[in-house]
Amino acid sequence: MNPILAVVGGGNMAQAILHAALKANVLAPDQILLAEPDAEKRDLFESWGVKTVPSAASFADGFADSTQILLAVKPQYLADAACDLAGAADGRVVISILAGSTSERVAQAVGDRARIVRVMPNLPARIGMGITAIATDSGANDVDVELALKLFASVGEIVRIDESFMDAFTAIAGSGPAYLFYLAQTMAEAGVDMGFDEAISDQLVRATLVGAATLLKQSSDGAQSLRAAVTSKKGTTDAAIRTLDAAGVDDAIRRAIFAARDRGAELAAM
Repeated sequence: MNPILAVVGGGNMAQAILHAALKANVLAPDQILLAEPDAEKRDLFESWGVKTVPSAASFADGFADSTQILLAVKPQYLADAACDLAGAADGRVVISILAGSTSERVAQAVGDRARIVRVMPNLPARIGMGITAIATDSGANDVDVELALKLFASVGEIVRIDESFMDAFTAIAGSGPAYLFYLAQTMAEAGVDMGFDEAISDQLVRATLVGAATLLKQSSDGAQSLRAAVTSKKGTTDAAIRTLDAAGVDDAIRRAIFAARDRGAELAAM
């Protein structure tokens, strides 16, 4: 078998990526080979027509030179994945979605001659509404990155960045969904405190945030202009914004994002 893409790991993100890629006809099922030890996850991919094996040790023989490898394991399993690959990735294009793992670290693990395409998708990729950063600082060329661009375009938007910005991207886009969920949780709890039952409060918050996010996405106006449009002088929204400003919420959000970026750099250095 000479797959176009050999995948190591069949978790949630690999499922989202491959499901979208198959749906968009980026790849056909017989162009993918996936290694995953969990039999239940293998069954899912097999139901899509994708051939699976229990271990990446099966990748050692028979690949065409053009076969690329997608590393989709958790970062702590990089060494195990590299051991299973047993040099099969050396000299190949390796697409890595390992959070906090630099291209240099991945190359050292899988083979110094590997050309690493480092990719960072975010959680909304699961529903085709993600944004993915792609960095090719490790020597991958435009031809090498073509498959990654097609794969991740199927799960949302793409930005190409220098790898030095990957921690900053993670702080904004990777961790960003959690900031919104944090806001949603607090808004829903406030609704309950004001007398709504949990179901109604949850419905109000979900509809409000989805509607506002969609408006922000589709409008030519920036966030500042849209916020001003909702904020009448001395009105209800103005009272809320003044309270947030008095509490230093804007500064706290900035500090939180910088803290996430700095922690990413710390993890990468460990």
